[in-house]
Amino acid sequence: MTNGRRLLRPHIDAYRAALAEAKADLSVMNFRHECRIADLLRQLDEVRAAFEELRAAVLARQNAEHELAALHREREIARAQAAERDPCQPLN
Repeated sequence: MTNGRRLLRPHIDAYRAALAEAKADLSVMNFRHECRIADLLRQLDEVRAAFEELRAAVLARQNAEHELAALHREREIARAQAAERDPCQPLN
């Protein structure tokens, strides 16, 4: 005590040490958080690439199915045109 007042220096030093420790902990936590975000973004890019690959395969399959249906339709039309009709039979 000086002049009837207590010196706060020990308390201030303890506060500064606690604050420095908290800042260091926060810095470590921030680094871990940024690493996790980077990992998640990398995984998201991989999932998007896999999705685009799957989407392209599905679109190719759908296009092939449409083309096959058109070929079947053309085949049936050609068969119908090639079939001989009995002229004595009515059309209906």
